[in-house]
Amino acid sequence: MKIKAILNKNITIKKRLVISNILMIIVPVVITSFIGIVCACIIWFVVTYGTGFGFDDSEDFYKASRGISMAVDKSLKEGKHANLAEDLAWISGMLDKNAMALSVDSSGKTLYQYGCSTEADGILLEAVTILGGEGFVSNGTRELYVQQAENNGADYRIAIFASPSELSYSILKVVLVLSAIILMFAILFSILLTNRFLTKFVFQKIEQPLDILSDGVRQISDGNLEHRIEYECQDEFTPVCANFNEMAARLKASVELTEQHEQSRKELLAGISHDLRSPLTSIRAYVEGLLDGVAKTPETQKEYLEIIKNKAKDIDRMLSKIFLFSKMELGEYPDNPELLQLDDEVRQFIRALGTEYEEKGLILSADALVPAMVLADPDQLRRVLTNIMENSTKYKTKDTGTLTISLREENVGYRLTLSDDGPGVPEESLPHLFEVFYRSDPSRQNPYRGSGLGLAIAANAIQRMKGKIEAKAGKNGGLEIVIWLPRAEE
Repeated sequence: MKIKAILNKNITIKKRLVISNILMIIVPVVITSFIGIVCACIIWFVVTYGTGFGFDDSEDFYKASRGISMAVDKSLKEGKHANLAEDLAWISGMLDKNAMALSVDSSGKTLYQYGCSTEADGILLEAVTILGGEGFVSNGTRELYVQQAENNGADYRIAIFASPSELSYSILKVVLVLSAIILMFAILFSILLTNRFLTKFVFQKIEQPLDILSDGVRQISDGNLEHRIEYECQDEFTPVCANFNEMAARLKASVELTEQHEQSRKELLAGISHDLRSPLTSIRAYVEGLLDGVAKTPETQKEYLEIIKNKAKDIDRMLSKIFLFSKMELGEYPDNPELLQLDDEVRQFIRALGTEYEEKGLILSADALVPAMVLADPDQLRRVLTNIMENSTKYKTKDTGTLTISLREENVGYRLTLSDDGPGVPEESLPHLFEVFYRSDPSRQNPYRGSGLGLAIAANAIQRMKGKIEAKAGKNGGLEIVIWLPRAEE
């Protein structure tokens, strides 16, 4: 049973169809041949052993022969011997039934003959002639009854033959007709039986996986995204079930990603509301101070206006980052990659912004910049570096912090590392730093330190460059941002 089950699993639908097509021809032929042989044997038995002459003894034959001869004599006396064959047609049925033969002669000329003759018929006729031309004779296997008749001066001899072992024509016809009917029914039955069996043989192989797939679809539609199909057979449905499982896995990942995006959207809206409220509240407070005359001196009024101006810049900067990130998410932000000598770009960037960030309390330094050729958008690359530097500047705890940039070759690309000496980030917060509007202070008590969009924008830009970005704990307790970019052929 186990071997049969294994073989059944390994038979593909294509093989089953081939087998069914072969059996559709072979099985009816075999069944029909068998029934045909049986029918042939029955016919042979009937022919060999006969069902013919049904008389119990010669006396019955004599009586039947007398009746037939009288009917023939009557037909002759009525003068219808010209149409004797038509007049005696009704007798043929009795002759066939009892395996009898009839012969009517006149002056050596045969007027009517029905049935088969044998070699013994001539001998029996000579014996009757010797006995006077009329009477009954038999040689054990063949019997003869002869009667003389006269009509209009013409003499007629009516001879009736019978063989007990000879097959009657009527019985033979019945046997042949029955055999033909049996063969027809055998063919029809064999075709129907074979069709039913082979339909079940093929459809069962299709029905089971269809039921499994139908149940899987129902499970997925009911929200059970953990459902997976277990299909052990190796046939045409194997890749379909594998694709279904892959689809379910992707659907689950898509739903989880959608839920994550929805959560990020909610956090984004909450973060925007919170972070915009703080500068707007400050602007409102200082405007009211100006209107209420709190700032009476020109110096105080100018100070109030400067604060309002800075808060407005903060709002503008925040909205610009939100707009930029939205454009990048929608794929509408222009991307113009070109071949860049990454080490030269980093050096030029440090030279261009080194003094500005040093005034903000952040010293930029380069360490081991190997020659590196990459394919990237220079504007987006500078934005990434700027966002990382801004974070290091905002979150530094020392009066003067440092940010060290290094560039090393790794596998088929380059590893760009930016490491600062700030307070660092808790271990559990590292995987979330690149999420939209995420900040390591959930209460968002220090919104002036950033909007939480800088690293999300950086991650999106690096991804568009076919690279990777991750955050690690720095060796000196600070934060280390690692960017990997693939090598570009010049």
